Amino acid sequence: MKILVGMSGGVDSSVTALMLKEQGHEVIGATMSIWGKKEIHKKIQKKLEAMTGNKPTHAACYGPEKIQDIDETRKIADSIGIPFYVFDCAEQYEKIVLENFKKEYLNGRTPNPCILCNSLIKFDILPKMALTNGLEFDKFATGHYARIDKIDNRYVIRRGLYDAKDQSYFLYRLKQEQLSRIMMPLGTYTKDEIRSIAEKHGLKVFDKPDSQDFYAGDYNELLEVAPKHGNIIDTTGKILGHHDGIWNYTIGQRKGLGISASEPLYVLELKKDTNEVVVGGKNKTMKDSLIATNLNWMPFDYLKEERRCTAKIRSTQKPTDATIIPLEDGRVLVKFIDLQKSIAVGQSVVFYDNDILLGGGIIDA
Repeated sequence: MKILVGMSGGVDSSVTALMLKEQGHEVIGATMSIWGKKEIHKKIQKKLEAMTGNKPTHAACYGPEKIQDIDETRKIADSIGIPFYVFDCAEQYEKIVLENFKKEYLNGRTPNPCILCNSLIKFDILPKMALTNGLEFDKFATGHYARIDKIDNRYVIRRGLYDAKDQSYFLYRLKQEQLSRIMMPLGTYTKDEIRSIAEKHGLKVFDKPDSQDFYAGDYNELLEVAPKHGNIIDTTGKILGHHDGIWNYTIGQRKGLGISASEPLYVLELKKDTNEVVVGGKNKTMKDSLIATNLNWMPFDYLKEERRCTAKIRSTQKPTDATIIPLEDGRVLVKFIDLQKSIAVGQSVVFYDNDILLGGGIIDA
């Protein structure tokens, strides 16, 4: 087949391209340029250069260091012996991912930009741009640790075979049309095995660290808002301290609150209307249910009846037993068997049936 591989400059996508070529496929490398050229981007880039001497940190998937990553990716493609193309997706990324990121944080919610980027940019706009620019291909492949299967004439995602690197949580928003043309060859491998393959074939990225976050700098650089002073209060309304903007806090945060108390305090709620950060003891961070909206399902179009499953409210969590109950307004109520710590509005809850990804949604309450 002719396969377009989304390459990021990391070891996973590099080995994906290498493996597919060795299997006899005609492989084309492509990457998306998402770092913009506005004044804010230039300002952040100058700040990075002053701090690091313009040395790439590779600590995040969005930032000025990605400019160097594109050059490195081109060299990797050359060493594998495949053509390589760069597509400018910065404008779409800003409209779709960054605008949502800003809106959610300023409203006291905690978004997951990587999930939105996967479904609407990486697996959608990038391959469409390639087609628009005359590249023909049969499949689009990435280095995600997950597996694609077909059950009862519908495409589904299965968890990566090894839990430590499973990335299915970030892929729950993919649609049937997208899944029909996607390949994920790394779903049955461990990270160590992939690094070993890269080293064996002389790929210099074999020991390159993984990106650990969406953005390595201060989120305020992206939000572009002035400080907004408010109170930090406990659950009774007592003022314990002050803050410069609710967007500087996340649900479950314990460190950096700038207040002292007889017990460790955690962020429980971010109140946009009153500009307050609510904190409390560890016991108050535990909840047994949530409501999710903006749902996407894979084995079926919508949830018809109550269903037992396992669920995750964060990517690093092990799936835990839960029940999904459809509500009349199209949302779902999720009840957990065990109490869950620090459920954050704006994050995603993802559902599984054993290793099959059922779907997921955005935590609304």
